[in-house]
Formats: sequence, C-alpha cells, structure tokens
Amino acid sequence: MTHFITILATGLGVGYSPVAPGTLGTLVAIPIYYFLSEIPFPLYEITLAGFFFLAVWISEKAETVFGKKDDQKIVIDEMMGLFITMLWIPKTPLFIMAGFILFRIFDIVKPFPIRQLEKRFKGGFGVVLDDVGAGIYSNIILQIISYSFTLSPSGRGLG
Repeated sequence: MTHFITILATGLGVGYSPVAPGTLGTLVAIPIYYFLSEIPFPLYEITLAGFFFLAVWISEKAETVFGKKDDQKIVIDEMMGLFITMLWIPKTPLFIMAGFILFRIFDIVKPFPIRQLEKRFKGGFGVVLDDVGAGIYSNIILQIISYSFTLSPSGRGLG
C-alpha cells in the first residue's frame, strides 16, 4: 500500500525531482487532463470530485510516509489544481499553456485567501485546498479570457 501511495502522491515519481517538483507534477497532469476531459458532462465533474477526495486521502497518507507536513514530493495536489484550472475551459494548446502558467503563479504566490487555506486545514485537506484555490483563481482568469474572445468582433477564438 505504501508503494501505491507514493506513486500517486509523487505524480508517478516526478515529486522526487530535486528541482521544481511542483512544476513537474503540474506538467504530468496535462496529459491526464487531456484524457479525462473527453469524459462527458456531468461524469467529468463527478470524476474531478472523486479525484479531489482521492488526492486528500493520498496526501494525508503520504505525509505519514514521508514524515513531513506537505512534503514537496507530494504533487498530486498540483495535479488537482491543474484539473480545476482547466475546468470548462476550451481544450486548446494556448489555453492549456496559459492555464499551466497561471496555476503555477497562483500556486507559488498564494494570494489571499489561498495561504490561509493551507494553514487552516490539517492533513490532506490542507495539502490539497491551497492548490484548489490557485486553480479557482486561474480558472476565473481563463474564463474571462475565453468569454472575451468569444465576444470578439472577428468571432475567432484562441485555439
């Protein structure tokens, strides 16, 4: 069971990278998002809700395995954050790249109240909720961009 937890928590091992494990975990999430996004509504949203609770459980167990609160090796939370970032966003290379960049910025900077989420909640919820918050902020910006381009006079989108 420990092997299963560490494989998932570390994003198939990228969390062990000595350089930018969170960024690598987010990159691992892109092809998974691309695959999952083919699931029709509302099954996709239900799948994300299930993944959220899986990420919370895995993160909590991984903290015990690694012996450290929110160890940088745990990147399943970054994966969840990217999935939230891309929720209901056009699946185009430009939007995926923008989502990746926005999510990493918000995950690193942790503007209000994201940092408080991390501190307020214990265990796996504390590990995952700050990334969900960063994903929500990123998603809002992408929704605004998507909506703006939909209303553009040329009628051409970003993809």
